[in-house]
Amino acid sequence: MVELPDNSTETLFSNSLPLTGEGVVIDIGAGDGLFVYQSARRNPRKFYIGIDANPRPLAKISEKIHRKPAKGGLANVLFLQAAVEELPEELNETADEAHVHFPWGSLLRAVAIGDPSVLNNLRRICRPEALLEVVIGVDPERDRTELKRLGVPVISIEYIDSVLAGAYNKSGFEITERGILLQSEWSCLETSWARRLEGNVNRTVTFFIARAI
Repeated sequence: MVELPDNSTETLFSNSLPLTGEGVVIDIGAGDGLFVYQSARRNPRKFYIGIDANPRPLAKISEKIHRKPAKGGLANVLFLQAAVEELPEELNETADEAHVHFPWGSLLRAVAIGDPSVLNNLRRICRPEALLEVVIGVDPERDRTELKRLGVPVISIEYIDSVLAGAYNKSGFEITERGILLQSEWSCLETSWARRLEGNVNRTVTFFIARAI
């Protein structure tokens, strides 16, 4: 993994790097990197970049991608340590797709309230017409204390249409699709969080997709 200085489901996906002919996919808040790794295995002509402020969960998979292909190594993956507030300028207009899956903490707050500084950063790394997919999964009761601390409201379709659509548009995104994922569809995301949450029937998983304009 590269450490930087301090200063939709696959069916939704559609400056290429030398290793790819089908675009660059950036996953913000990559966690343990499972989504990036599994997606890169299935799509060898896309280049995947996983970014997280916390490098520890990515340590094991960062080592794995450098192995020989027969042992799980992948040439079309890069992991970076960076906060969404400080995405490196080298990523400007790089992404054909950007994903934020099951964010928590400050990243959840930013995408859920439409924080302009974070949205501007996300738009900065996206090429024109790039797709941004955001998937939020919360349990209103179990997560109530944390949601209150973060100032995150209930993420409903109405809230996306009445609040987030305008906020994202100001930062150069047009929300083109939104909805609720059925529990049977969570596994399509292939993230460790999706797997952990499968048994929680009270958790609602909401998604929206925006196009960079």
